[in-house]
Amino acid sequence: MPGSVQRGDIAAVCTTGAYNYSMASNYNRLPRPPIVMLQGGTSYVAVRRESLDDLVRNDL
Repeated sequence: MPGSVQRGDIAAVCTTGAYNYSMASNYNRLPRPPIVMLQGGTSYVAVRRESLDDLVRNDL
């Protein structure tokens, strides 16, 4: 990423492959980002961002 990228900026990844989200892991306690779909000039959240509660829910 260029040095001009800062926290809060939006990065679009157009193609990530078939297993990008389905094979993601929380092994290192990194939450999965949201999946935002774009269609006809509008956007919607298809999968919400994971929270800390989501990460630790099954730790007991």
